[in-house]
Order: sequence, then C-alpha cells, then structure tokens
Amino acid sequence: MSRIRETELYAPVKAYLEAQGYLVKGEVGAADVVARRGQEEPVIVELKTGFSLQLLQQAVARQRITDLVYVAVPRWTGKAGWRTFKGNVGLCKRLGVGVLSVDGASGAVKAHADPAPFTPRKSKRHRAALLREFERREGDPNEGGMMRETIVTAYRQDAIRCAAFLAENGPSRGRDVKAATGVAQATTLMRDNHYGWFEKLDIGVYGLGNAGKSALAESKGS
Repeated sequence: MSRIRETELYAPVKAYLEAQGYLVKGEVGAADVVARRGQEEPVIVELKTGFSLQLLQQAVARQRITDLVYVAVPRWTGKAGWRTFKGNVGLCKRLGVGVLSVDGASGAVKAHADPAPFTPRKSKRHRAALLREFERREGDPNEGGMMRETIVTAYRQDAIRCAAFLAENGPSRGRDVKAATGVAQATTLMRDNHYGWFEKLDIGVYGLGNAGKSALAESKGS
C-alpha cells in the first residue's frame, strides 16, 4: 500500500471532529486543522505522516494558542510499529498533547490520548533498584553510553571477587568465600553461575572454571 499523504488525513479527522459537533476548517494560521464548538476552547490538530521531532515541536508551539492540541498520524502496521507508536503516545502524554491515529484503508480515526496535564508516576521499585546498584558498585568502571553487554555491574564485581578468591585459594566452601570477600550472597552467586564461571565440586564447595579464569584475567587487564 502506498504511503498516505498528509492531505489524506484531513478528511477523516474533519469527519471525526464534526461528528462531535465541531465546526472544522483546515490551514488556519499556522495550524493544519482548527475546530470550534460554540464558545469552547478551540481544538488544533497537526497532521503528519509519522511521528517526528518536528511534529512534537509544532504541537508544543500550538499550546501557546490552546490547551487542546492533538497530533494525527497514520495507523501503525505490525507489532514493531505498535511498540513504536505506543512509545510515542507516552511521550505525547508527557507533553500534554493528544494523539489520533487514522486508518488509511477505512478512514477510521481513533483517539489514543487526549490533551491533559501530565503528572508522571514514580516507580519506587525501579528507583530502589537504581539506587541499590549505585551504592553497591565500586568506583566508576563504565563510561556513559557503553553497550549494555560490556557494562560492569555490582553483581559482576561481586562475581569477580569470588573468582579472584577461588583463583588464589582453590576450591572453597561458599561460607569461606563470603567471609573472605565480603560478598554476602557468595554461595547463591556461585550456585546460580550466571556467567558460567564457577563449578560445583561438592555440596557447598565451588571451584573456578576456565571461563572464570579467562574473565578474571580480562578484568585485571582492563
């Protein structure tokens, strides 16, 4: 299906607003669409073939005229399109901008968000996890912007401490590793073996495998 043009969004959006009792006109001043219903605050809709920084900038600029600003874009296609669209709806909510989608085949218009002041809900769980990682991590081993796979976390630092102890002392009981390294969850960490570094040799006894030796050498060289 060919890409829908901005002008093809106008008729469905106009019909959608007219069905709600609005008088609608296109290209009024700097706005793509302006709608009035009696003496109520005017509604402005900016039309675009997709989300972009320019579209959001235009919508925010229109908020100097009215609080009732929407953006209208073609309906997404596929799961990836929906994920991207959903993320953009969340961004628009934070900006206090409404979102309309237009189905290019049927012309159906759906409102996914209405203009409203936004108060973000803080996640106590995510905040606690972030601060816990910050406090547990030793030093500043990562440069901001690194690939996630190479980031040294507090968990990895604990694993390296356990590996270093085993490399120096040989197979050991988890409680001995804990006492020597200060890693409170040493036994659990070695049992879970997230990185594949450790080998369980007996009940509660762990040794360092080849992968652990290589990782330990790399950590000393970095």
